[in-house]
Amino acid sequence: MADETQRPHPPEDVQEVGSPQQFAALAHPLRQRILFALGHRPATISGLAVQLDTRKGNVAHHLKVLREAGLVYVAETRQVRGGTEQYYQRTARRMLVAEPQGAGTAAMFGAFAQELDRSQAESVVTLRHLRLTAEQARRLGETLARLVDEAEEAPAGEPVHGVLVALYERARPEADGPA
Repeated sequence: MADETQRPHPPEDVQEVGSPQQFAALAHPLRQRILFALGHRPATISGLAVQLDTRKGNVAHHLKVLREAGLVYVAETRQVRGGTEQYYQRTARRMLVAEPQGAGTAAMFGAFAQELDRSQAESVVTLRHLRLTAEQARRLGETLARLVDEAEEAPAGEPVHGVLVALYERARPEADGPA
């Protein structure tokens, strides 16, 4: 007996992440994995616990942190067997971190590494350093973002693939002494 008491509304297309509370929320690999899991459809605490192979209490705690940071919301509630089941959804399809911070970036890469470890399919991971002008870097960044945004999604039931895109300027090495 499912009784919808709240209609889901679609997530925003892009949300800019920038508050200290949001960076703190992103600084844990399980919270990153929860955000990945909520990328295509809302899910309950129980469903996420099964999908992420962790305890419901663990998922509930991390969802609370993400919700307080404004990164997820309750999209729908249903009355089931005398209780209320909540379906959580990301607040945005894509989250843009304008000024990445170390802890959040480390957590994102930790979650990425966990996802790779759990994947049974062949993965592609490449790190390459290129000498680029500012204009070339801008164009490459726009092209990469466009490729990901325009990727055509297969119907439900097909495997979900993670895509991690990063373009950054390497820090210049410090001089080893006087020039």
